[in-house]
Amino acid sequence: MSATTVTTPPADLRPVPAEGRIGLRSNLRHIGALVRRNLLWIRQDPESMFDAILFPIIFCLLFVFVFGGAISGTDNRHAYVNYVVPGLMAMMGMNIAQGVGTGFNEDFQKGVMDRFRSLPIARSSVLIAKITVELGRMLVATAILLGVGFLLGLSVSNVPGLFAAVGLSAVFGFGVMWIFLTLGVVMKSAQAVQAMGFLVLMPLQFGSSIFAPTDTMPGWLQAFTDYNPLSTLADAARGLMNGGQPVAHNVLLTLLWSVALTAVMAPIAIHKFTRKT
Repeated sequence: MSATTVTTPPADLRPVPAEGRIGLRSNLRHIGALVRRNLLWIRQDPESMFDAILFPIIFCLLFVFVFGGAISGTDNRHAYVNYVVPGLMAMMGMNIAQGVGTGFNEDFQKGVMDRFRSLPIARSSVLIAKITVELGRMLVATAILLGVGFLLGLSVSNVPGLFAAVGLSAVFGFGVMWIFLTLGVVMKSAQAVQAMGFLVLMPLQFGSSIFAPTDTMPGWLQAFTDYNPLSTLADAARGLMNGGQPVAHNVLLTLLWSVALTAVMAPIAIHKFTRKT
């Protein structure tokens, strides 16, 4: 007669006696346990880091050597490096955020989220833990992007401004991730999340100042780019890192976008996650 093996969840996620509303300490403990779970999953599946490692290298080399000569002249690619790398920092957050939605949807398909929702933990802790790990991946991607940028001649005249630009990118990425978490919950497949993300990302990325100045764009498109959060983030990062332009307006708009996205999408994502059947 064979013994039955029972798999128990991590200690931090085991059921606890019902005590009404979950306290802050318990909530933080649950988030920590779920963060560890996500990190262990990355350790077991290192291929999940390929996008964070390879995308910044490929994008930086591609845009500098394909578009840099056409935009800044073949003898002045250095100027384009200083222009495009801060813009690509804004782009990293959007690309990593798309992976949040697809990964979250795949966890639903595998039944992982059903297990989490059966535990006496705050529903928000599952989503916050996912975003915390993805913010870490985003910072890894940004560090690699800056490393490649420095190898290609990136210059930074304001080191504190560089860290401020990275922090601003992370804050904006945090807000955007709630959009893709919501898509990961409501869409029926990871492929659908990816397709929807592509439709959102393409106009925002190319209808912005990430890759090229907006001076030659039609008036109606310039009006769009002026308030495109990717444009404000890219311009703010350039100003923070190397000066030469006022940054207060762009920093403020980026922060307002980040707060608005979080305030609107976070409750929706948590509600959809709680009610999903």
